[in-house]
Amino acid sequence: MQKIFFDEILSRLPEGAITVNFWDGSKKQYGQGQPNFTLNLNKPLSTVKLARDPVMELGEAYMDGSVDVEGDLADALKWVFSNRDLMLSSCPGKLAKQVLSRFNNRPSQGSRKKDVQYHYDLGNDFFALWLDDTMSYSCAYFHSPEETLKQGQLQKIDHILKKLQLKQGETLLDIGSGWGWLIIRAAQQYQVKALGITLSQEQYHKTKKRIAELDLKQLVDVELLDYRELAAGGRFFDKVASVGMLEHVGKANLRQYMAAVKKLLRPGGLSLVHSITQMTGGEPNAWIKKYIFPGGYVPSLRELVWLLPDYGFHLLDIESLRMHYAMTLDCWAKAYEKNIDRVSREKGERFARMWRLYLRTCAESFRTTGLDVHQILFSKGLNNNLPLTRQHVYQ
Repeated sequence: MQKIFFDEILSRLPEGAITVNFWDGSKKQYGQGQPNFTLNLNKPLSTVKLARDPVMELGEAYMDGSVDVEGDLADALKWVFSNRDLMLSSCPGKLAKQVLSRFNNRPSQGSRKKDVQYHYDLGNDFFALWLDDTMSYSCAYFHSPEETLKQGQLQKIDHILKKLQLKQGETLLDIGSGWGWLIIRAAQQYQVKALGITLSQEQYHKTKKRIAELDLKQLVDVELLDYRELAAGGRFFDKVASVGMLEHVGKANLRQYMAAVKKLLRPGGLSLVHSITQMTGGEPNAWIKKYIFPGGYVPSLRELVWLLPDYGFHLLDIESLRMHYAMTLDCWAKAYEKNIDRVSREKGERFARMWRLYLRTCAESFRTTGLDVHQILFSKGLNNNLPLTRQHVYQ
């Protein structure tokens, strides 16, 4: 029965060719020409689950070793994305499930904190295996393909700080400050007073340690705090940044986020949102949501821009960094692969295969789908004292 299911889908391949080794020892090629890779089906999969949600079933099968790839996993993922329309059309229940999933419930502060900690509190040692020295866990900014990941991450931070047009003595808030390098560099480069907030215990303690080691306590601080709690406290900032955090807010809380920034930002102040976006907003697929980012929601660019006027925000600049993120993920995946044996020993082979699949899948998603990342700069009210050109960003 299951071979018939695979034959039905794979015999209609519009793109590429693959070889499939079945669990009973038989082998078959699908498509024309030289196979891009070999798919090993080591055990029968659930036909029902494949029909209902192929992403979840195949993702879990890869984690468990029931499915494996001979050749470059990236080539296999490119093939999957190039044939995704065929696969979705072969699984009629999938589209309805995706549509229904967009009407997600509003995550509470408690559930959001739990979701963030699920991902980011895997341990600083784990992330340090494949991130650069700054521990920046968001899209880098490369001037050329030859640059290192650390160069790209420092350039990303500098790119953001230039867009915010920081001046000595100003106050900066970083919502979702990660391991703290943006607020640290802002203080070092511009002598601003910078505050970071995070919901991750691991990130909080690491940032505190870095601030102390660099003797920046007079300028930099970090708090274990939700942005909504901070907004309710009556504090104000000249500039507000958010890098790779908005994806955790949830569709129902996007307006709450904008309302909080309005409260936190002084009149004329600038805010920059750096966020993954989709052509149309939606939750991640079920596998990502279950194993990597529970509670996540990737907004569309038009969704975010549409919200700005409702809160008195004036759009100043938008920049797409789509290929920069694909390159960033390539760097992460390469570094992760060098350490995958250690990850397997410390966290188990299933976990190690899960993160390999996640990093590789994301890299190909940015190359071949509508997945993107945008930096959106806006002001609270009109500000007539800003530079007339973008020259200051590229100096």
